Amino acid sequence: MHPWTWLQKKNKDKKNAQQQEKIHGIDTFFSSNLSANLEQLQSILGNNPDVTIRKFYIDVYNVNAAVVFIKGLVDKEQIYEQILKSIMLDLRKRESSVEEGQATNSKIKEKIKNHVVTLTDVEEAKNIEDCVMKIFNGETALLIDGTDTAILLGTKKWPSRQIEEPITDPTVRGSREGFVENILVNMSLIRRRIKDPNLVLDKYTIGRRSQTTVIVTYMKDIINDAIIQEVKKRLEKIDIDQVPESGIIEQLIEDDFLSPFPQLLTTERPDKITSGLLEGRLAILIDGTPFALLLPITITAILQGPEDYYERWFVGTLIRLMRFGAAVISLFAPSLYVALVSYHPGLIPTDLVISIAASREGVPFPSIVEALLMEVTIEILREAGVRLPKPIGQTVGIVGGLVIGEAAVTAGLVSPMMVIVVAVTAISSFSLPQYGVGIAIRMLRFGMMLSAAVLGLFGIIMFAMMITIHLVKLKSFGVEYTSPFVPYEFKDWKDALLRLPYKVLKQRPEMLKTKDSTRIK
Repeated sequence: MHPWTWLQKKNKDKKNAQQQEKIHGIDTFFSSNLSANLEQLQSILGNNPDVTIRKFYIDVYNVNAAVVFIKGLVDKEQIYEQILKSIMLDLRKRESSVEEGQATNSKIKEKIKNHVVTLTDVEEAKNIEDCVMKIFNGETALLIDGTDTAILLGTKKWPSRQIEEPITDPTVRGSREGFVENILVNMSLIRRRIKDPNLVLDKYTIGRRSQTTVIVTYMKDIINDAIIQEVKKRLEKIDIDQVPESGIIEQLIEDDFLSPFPQLLTTERPDKITSGLLEGRLAILIDGTPFALLLPITITAILQGPEDYYERWFVGTLIRLMRFGAAVISLFAPSLYVALVSYHPGLIPTDLVISIAASREGVPFPSIVEALLMEVTIEILREAGVRLPKPIGQTVGIVGGLVIGEAAVTAGLVSPMMVIVVAVTAISSFSLPQYGVGIAIRMLRFGMMLSAAVLGLFGIIMFAMMITIHLVKLKSFGVEYTSPFVPYEFKDWKDALLRLPYKVLKQRPEMLKTKDSTRIK
């Protein structure tokens, strides 16, 4: 082992040990003394206003007990009806004839656990740390004097947003349901669409402090096992304080963090996730965010949308081709204009070049400065529209673009043709279904424009070759990013640039190397 790697591992282990000692108190396991157990829990949970420790007396068995929970994370009605009332009132009616000392404390615990409490999720914990983590997760701990275990009862209930139409993934035709921040609701949305026992939902807990629930889901009879093993290996390596959003997981498990292109597909749509699962892909759900991750993906997958499949095949094909064309326009249009105007005016038709020259008369800047000025302005307007309240943001985006564009032309800072080119480029970038892809193309567009300003068309060709080389080398969890073009998978061309009829799409993508390759029999 390299000395630096060894030193990093040693410091990391030392830090984790100190953190464990700092958080989890003195003793590791519960004792048989209720007061001592409650003191331990109180010292760890602190004197916070949302921490509730409710002591009570079970007079039928002449024993003390207590429940511990956190307000706002539990259903207080369930705690009253199915725990406190069941133990303190209903148990007295059923066993009023029980004499003191007739039942041992362990038997009392089993009696309450198996015959009194009517909740569905019931388990035990001997470890104080496990009990605290469950309490933070919305469960209620029931402690009985004389027993060295805590009964953990599933009473979690916290405020959750109702299921609504996805904001970032709108579609003309298809389901209007979108994921929410509650991971249990998100799992149910997937279960409702795939009623198959082969659907696997593996649970992980990531984040030393946040203890965020992460679900890895896949079809075990379809997906390639190598993908599952690779994803689990990368998830198990994550050691971080908090996982507030799926983007953190995405950045920590992607193949190439230096690549501008997204290597996982981000979506709010359950139908897109379920379609990916049935193709042989894997999805990751994170508690607290409506955005799920789908992998592995290719360059064709990130430019496809749900409506490609919900419409008839020739409509879906036309929409898809328009989308691919829009991506090309968004990347190349400004740089081509700069290269042709600055270096290769002879390639422009005579009438058009005369019109461009007339429109540029009086403009004090070269074409590259014009392009950069307008592109930066559009990016600022786009960012402002996102940050402002929705009604105001739309107004700022539209009115701001019109006013600034008209004012810049009137002032002679830019030519009308440049305004048209930048406007077409911006509109084309809006047609891309994935926000991450749009950002990548917007970044590369500036590099493409600078290359065109230096070397003209040769600069564009060289920059495009660099992008192509990077894409050919890029992988997403073992799958080539440029599949099915490189490597060549002719069978997958039926659902790449084109979307052929469903009767033809009988096989799952060959690039995924699935166990069950038959989709339609």
